[in-house]
Amino acid sequence: QVQVVESGGGLVQPGGSLRLSCAASGSIFSIYRMGWYRQAPGKQRELVATVTDIGNTNYAESVKGRFTISRGDAKNTVVLQMNILKPEDTAVYYCNIIMSRSSGINYWGKGTLVTVSS
Repeated sequence: QVQVVESGGGLVQPGGSLRLSCAASGSIFSIYRMGWYRQAPGKQRELVATVTDIGNTNYAESVKGRFTISRGDAKNTVVLQMNILKPEDTAVYYCNIIMSRSSGINYWGKGTLVTVSS
């Protein structure tokens, strides 16, 4: 079994910052890619940022320059530093991991809510 757990969500004012963390545990041999998606009410889930095992990153255009994704200090962890937050960043943020490039098998966390409001 593989467990994916997010943390760090909460309420923040526009212009503020939050740091989301994700930890994967269980039967893990290796991880090809870890990343974050988000979904606002009534909207489609969208990619926010990803980082691969060799450090390649990918960001949504809407968060470039504001968000930074990085592998955590602990194994099988990933961090999303979110700065200059905007109300439109409000969503449930989900951690996603892909175990291998060839299979594409992925796992999801339950999500953590980020609310940006004054």
